[in-house]
Amino acid sequence: ARIEFVIEHMVKVHPMALLHPEQTDAESRARIAALTAGFAHAPDYFVDRMASGVAVIAASQWPHPVIVRFSDFKTNEYAGLLGGRAFEPHEENPMLGFRGASRYYSERYREGFGLECQAIRRVRELMGLKNVVVMIPFCRTLEEADLVLAEMAKHGLVRGEHGLEVYVMAEIPSNVILAKEFGVRFDGFSIGSNDLTQLTLGVDRDNALLTALFDERNPAVLRSIERLIADAHEVGCKVGICGQVPSDHPEIAEFLVKAGIDSISLNPDSVVPVLTKVSALEQEMATASTSQLSGVYHDSLAR
Repeated sequence: ARIEFVIEHMVKVHPMALLHPEQTDAESRARIAALTAGFAHAPDYFVDRMASGVAVIAASQWPHPVIVRFSDFKTNEYAGLLGGRAFEPHEENPMLGFRGASRYYSERYREGFGLECQAIRRVRELMGLKNVVVMIPFCRTLEEADLVLAEMAKHGLVRGEHGLEVYVMAEIPSNVILAKEFGVRFDGFSIGSNDLTQLTLGVDRDNALLTALFDERNPAVLRSIERLIADAHEVGCKVGICGQVPSDHPEIAEFLVKAGIDSISLNPDSVVPVLTKVSALEQEMATASTSQLSGVYHDSLAR
């Protein structure tokens, strides 16, 4: 579950505008006042709306885990929220700018991230939906990971306490290269193949002139995924993939299964055919493994 969708459709207001409405224009203040009518404090509106949106998703899947990714709007997208233009800098390349983890400990957004944490805590502790797993997007460095985990702890979200698991997106080459080090800080990875492809190949995924070069099936991307899975498993960390690449390319789903991935994200219309293919492949792999073990056993007897 991507928090951006909940914020965009249920909250509609930039969290910092709720915390500091005096910094917005008169029209924005009037609209914010109308939306938050009935709340003693405007920031409570954000916590209430976000918690409600997350809870609906978490309850629908109970008791199975629901991974909820903290916000990953880019600055131009945040600016589009009500009151957002007062708080967002202009960036020439928002895709590689002030997004994801870098916002959570920054003075520009730290208070807003605090509201996100409060909403998750309400869902898990007040509503009892402890099947919610949280995930950090676009985490560039180990130091950044530590800063975000510390920021979460300030708001009562401590990895391991009350069964809380914390995942991290694997979408930057540094996440792959330092998978073991990231893996001891988190409980799982979710591969973001779009950004990983963009940053591995140096291709702007939104640039129509470079469409032919953007391909998640590139050997450099696949080798990175293979390495990530192996290194993460070595330190006891789970790995999944989000996005639609396994749905669009059945051969990628097959590659992921053979690489030992723990979970795969699918589009609704591709669930049945891909599951059928994965099931057949797993049976084939199990048969091959049994045959191999049998061969080793008989070989040792012969010796």
